[in-house]
Amino acid sequence: MSSIDQLLTIMATLRHPQQGCAWDKAQTFQTIVPYTIEEAYEVADAIERGDLDDLKDELGDLLFQVVFYSQMAFEQGRFEFNDCVAAICDKLTRRHPHIFAAGTEVEGSEANGSETTATATNSAVADAQSALQNWEALKSTERKKSGLDSVLDNVPASLPALSRAYKLQKRCASVGFDWPSVDGCWDKVKEEILEVEQTAPGSDELADELGDLMFALVNVVRKHGLEPEGILRQANAKFERRFRSVEQQLAGSTTPVGSANLEQMEAAWQQAKAFEKSGRD
Repeated sequence: MSSIDQLLTIMATLRHPQQGCAWDKAQTFQTIVPYTIEEAYEVADAIERGDLDDLKDELGDLLFQVVFYSQMAFEQGRFEFNDCVAAICDKLTRRHPHIFAAGTEVEGSEANGSETTATATNSAVADAQSALQNWEALKSTERKKSGLDSVLDNVPASLPALSRAYKLQKRCASVGFDWPSVDGCWDKVKEEILEVEQTAPGSDELADELGDLMFALVNVVRKHGLEPEGILRQANAKFERRFRSVEQQLAGSTTPVGSANLEQMEAAWQQAKAFEKSGRD
């Protein structure tokens, strides 16, 4: 028995009506979603920390989420795990026509009820950016065929707000609704800052204006070729690292964090920054 077959068997046993685990049997698609999101973030955390041993375990946990959903769908007669695998195989070959010859699939796959052998082919899509543009164009065509009229259709509302703002902007940029350069994005940020400053504190409009400012900053990040969730995670990690240093510096003093005033904590913060800079030089 392969490892994946063993996992599928374990999952089926956990959901067995008589012999299964009470907790696993009580779960639904909706109740599992928070665990899936948590596992995805734990994968991202392991990658950020560069801990590949932990990443192996976290990827297993994330795979288990896919198996869990597939088992519940199988019980309802909707689809099973192999159907999920076939669907992604079909999508990957379909969206990489520059790699796989038109009308062929990966050897061993059974997507669309046929089994053929993929043929690699030379293509003009030679660099990563061109490949990404080709992928997005194919996605757009598929959305239209599925009856999704707007370029903004099918952007999950459940995405973290920062990621969704980035994705919405990318979709609009793909049809030309974008500033020619980052300069236009910066002008918008300055405009939004002014509007925030001119809005009365505590007013109903303040949250709206601050949201506009954050959305504008995402555009700046996007135009620089960066991803906002990633760079904010980096900023969070840097802040956490430096504040922990502040705590350590003040722990042995007569004024630890909690008793120290702002000036003392700021001095320790600057020292933490200087220490980091000296370590990079």
